Amino acid sequence: MSVETLSPRYPAMRKPDVVVIGAGFGGLSAALRLAELGADVETLRYPGGCASTFTRSGYQFEAGATLFSGLGDGQLFSNWNDTWDLGVRFDPLDPLVELRTGRWSLAVSSDRNSFLERFSALPGADPEAVRGFFGTQRRVADALWTLFEDPSLLPPLSGTSVVRHLGRSLSYVPIVRWMGRPLSDVVSKHGLAGWEPLRVYLDAVSQITVQTSSAEAEAPFAMAALDYFFRGTGHVHGGIGSLAWAMAGAIEKAGGKVLLANRVRGIRREAGRWHVDTRKGELEAQIVVANVLPHSLAGMTEPQMNGELHDVEASVESGRGAAMLYLVVDSDAVRGPEARHLQLVDDETAPFVEGNHVFCSISAADEHERAPNGQRTVTVSTHIPMKKLRQMKPEDQGAYVAATQSRMRRTIGRRAPELLEHMTFEMTASPRTFARFTGRHLGYVGGVPRRVGWNHYRPRALWPREAMRDLYLVGDSVLLGQSTLAVALGGVRTAESIASRNTFCAKAIGS
Repeated sequence: MSVETLSPRYPAMRKPDVVVIGAGFGGLSAALRLAELGADVETLRYPGGCASTFTRSGYQFEAGATLFSGLGDGQLFSNWNDTWDLGVRFDPLDPLVELRTGRWSLAVSSDRNSFLERFSALPGADPEAVRGFFGTQRRVADALWTLFEDPSLLPPLSGTSVVRHLGRSLSYVPIVRWMGRPLSDVVSKHGLAGWEPLRVYLDAVSQITVQTSSAEAEAPFAMAALDYFFRGTGHVHGGIGSLAWAMAGAIEKAGGKVLLANRVRGIRREAGRWHVDTRKGELEAQIVVANVLPHSLAGMTEPQMNGELHDVEASVESGRGAAMLYLVVDSDAVRGPEARHLQLVDDETAPFVEGNHVFCSISAADEHERAPNGQRTVTVSTHIPMKKLRQMKPEDQGAYVAATQSRMRRTIGRRAPELLEHMTFEMTASPRTFARFTGRHLGYVGGVPRRVGWNHYRPRALWPREAMRDLYLVGDSVLLGQSTLAVALGGVRTAESIASRNTFCAKAIGS
């Protein structure tokens, strides 16, 4: 099977088996897995998508402030690093994140027991109740993270996978109990509804993972997300973009093609084949995989998409954009040489959006490709409710984003003043900037908010998404959704589903 990614130059009318539109981690992972399975693949666009590294004024910044998972032994990115000799350095961190509020701070350890000890020492804690809550959370997370560690358990299921699920059925009981209920119900069950530090911590983590508050978050998804810090999460040395570019190189090694900076104008279906019209020519393929939001895909296609994807469009529109600050600071502003991540909360009683809550990713002292010796880059983000932004007049949107960025600076000034005191460079960005840089429709980030509801468990929500025949959608708005690891696993599962239904793959799945 052949997989390709579009670049500025390729022969007229190449005919790969699969064209992958978009080179975010969902598209890159689908393309790499397809190439591993023997497909002739082409992939288009700049590697990394939302999770990329870019250069401005001689500095390299992460597009979004983030941590990265799937780096532990036996996990997806670690396996690819070994298999394809990617040469990417993964740095474990402890603490992974430091959460700072006006009353207390918490260094979140990558070791679960150390984390529980520190959490139970916060003001007003009931250690027994805290351990009870996180015990429930861990049982749910263990069952769901099994899917991250073994994607063959994701739909579509083979007979062997069904048997394995039946053997695991007792482990799924804790999930069933909390389906269709908010995370706050789990907190109440353990008698912790009135304890402010837990609510603040859950809101902070939920905001960067499931894109909503703990009072609104679907409990099983939120409890799985709370394990993010304990599951092979760390820092990609040189920026996430170094991993994206290395994966693009692995696709080439596996026999695919990565063709960059070549915008797709449209796709159409003729005589059972897809024709992909790009700025530099046309590709013809049996299958297309689109690592874009459904809104963007709808704008590319002549026939109408599967109507079931309209609910995905609506869910995306209820989600978030991001306001950004990109800073350069003197190394003296940061304790220790390691990369650091800060979550800063100004007012614990206000919603964790619009600059009241910010996430800061700070480069390591030895990442000299990102900043000269003695300096570090800092990516700072906060979420913006996109419905609110879109309801404003165009002339008011700029003022709203600027006010949000001012609030971000105020939060940094109160919770991490050392960053502003040692700042030597600043650049701002808005959802409009993000849309222009990443190609994301209107600048939406983070996928579909996992608000409470049974809609997350419909069979189609757990299956590789076919927008039309032989046209698949991958990315953070579909299968598995949030986090780069989840997006990548969704891409892998989609690739394996395609391979199982087509004869052009030379290698059997699992080989």
